[in-house]
Amino acid sequence: MEASLYNGLALAYIGDAVYEVRVREHVMMRGFTKVNGLHKESVKYTKGEAQASVIRYFKDNNILSEEELEYYKRGRNSSVAKVRKNISRIDYLEGTGFEALLGFLHLAKRYERLDEIMNLAIEFIDKGVVVNDQE
Repeated sequence: MEASLYNGLALAYIGDAVYEVRVREHVMMRGFTKVNGLHKESVKYTKGEAQASVIRYFKDNNILSEEELEYYKRGRNSSVAKVRKNISRIDYLEGTGFEALLGFLHLAKRYERLDEIMNLAIEFIDKGVVVNDQE
């Protein structure tokens, strides 16, 4: 699959799935075993506000390459008709951009960098510094 051929929402579609699996593994490794607890803990990492905070942190600290920023923007700038009620449009689009970046790295078979980015995101969220500054 040629990663560069996909639009931002298609990249976000696969990126969401890849990140979800990684988060679920992380939560299970932390000792959660009951499905309700697994789900509640996973949501901390996968909710749009968390992903938006992660991508802002990455941008503020120059963690992403120019090419990675390009694919993040491809997802962020997607034409999304409807946004859920419980999240701001800005956070939703930032989260979509984060997922598009992960989708690009996965489809481009850049697995080492993908793992690095996902690990940094999970570490950032584990530190508890996720904020919703776009209210």
